[in-house]
Amino acid sequence: MSRNEKNVLVLQGGGALGAYQAGAYEALAEGSLAPDWVAGISIGALNGSIIAGNPPERRVERLRQFWELVSSRLLMPPILEDDISRRFFVEASAALVASTGVPGFFEPRVPSPLMLPQAEPDAVSIYDTRPLRETLLDLVDFDYLNSGATRFSVGAVEVHTGNMRYFDTGKGDTITPEHVMASGALPPGLPAITIEGELYWDGGLVSNTPLQYVLDYAGPREDMCIFQVDLFSARGPLPKTLLDVAQREKDIRYSSRTRLNTDMFRRMQSVRRAIRRLDRSLPEDVRATLDWKLLSELGCDAAITIVHLIHRRAAYSSHSNDYEFSRYSVDSHWHNGRLDVENTLHHPEWINREPPKQGVKVLDCTRDLDSGEVRKSA
Repeated sequence: MSRNEKNVLVLQGGGALGAYQAGAYEALAEGSLAPDWVAGISIGALNGSIIAGNPPERRVERLRQFWELVSSRLLMPPILEDDISRRFFVEASAALVASTGVPGFFEPRVPSPLMLPQAEPDAVSIYDTRPLRETLLDLVDFDYLNSGATRFSVGAVEVHTGNMRYFDTGKGDTITPEHVMASGALPPGLPAITIEGELYWDGGLVSNTPLQYVLDYAGPREDMCIFQVDLFSARGPLPKTLLDVAQREKDIRYSSRTRLNTDMFRRMQSVRRAIRRLDRSLPEDVRATLDWKLLSELGCDAAITIVHLIHRRAAYSSHSNDYEFSRYSVDSHWHNGRLDVENTLHHPEWINREPPKQGVKVLDCTRDLDSGEVRKSA
């Protein structure tokens, strides 16, 4: 493997399911795979800011503090362990969040905007996220985050234009709590956030993963190992009830279609490497043409490994998983993130991997879980 290979952590949005990313990071850190670059959307941006905004020895501790805070309203587990009882528990917990909010994250607006004819654009939401700003200031060292120790990128959508914008310390941007909050400002629940005079919403409205951004804006000769940590799986069992339909629709809508995107990138990277090889062998008169100069800008000989880590739902899951913040569920998601990384790092495909000869290699060491069976979570 390349000695200069950069580790990149790509974190999808998914609300309460983000505890899976925290568990995955814990196992990666224990495997000495600290990221050189973290890119996130929504809850992935929040987890990413805690990771990039703390020195390595404090990251897991800070992640644990955040997830214990947001899950502190409901500490008791389900009374019974069967799937029906667990699903009832999940729905009751989600209803509690909907009515009272999440500690350190958001709280209901009083009076409700539904009772007001109009409000300021940054106050047109069911919940108020001012508690999240205080939480970020407590858990993230923004001076450290902006120091360049770990590159950090966060995506949000400009409300006025509908365009996606990435804020990136690697391009000289200074990240503040507002950038992280904007990336997770999912309407109509959470309010738009003002940055540089413009209002921004959740980046997941346009793309729920920053993978494409990472692939487009990495250096042309940077070998990378990208850990793509997704919270919604594009594949899943056929729905049997209306609640199953609601869940399946959400999975499809917010999944990254990671395999499709990486297959397309793999083909493109093969073309880019071919252009780079040709550039060294073409006659000078051909290399001097405008056509070749245009093509040569696309050339890239980097070797890139993309590791898929995709959260699979448990048998008792429901469409409210992403806003169900009970301690029981948060601990379960964290455990499953750890488990998937541990399984990956002990898999022969990972242990025996070499720099990809065709430019891109995709590892999906937990793909057997996509057979249609749902996870029996711990």
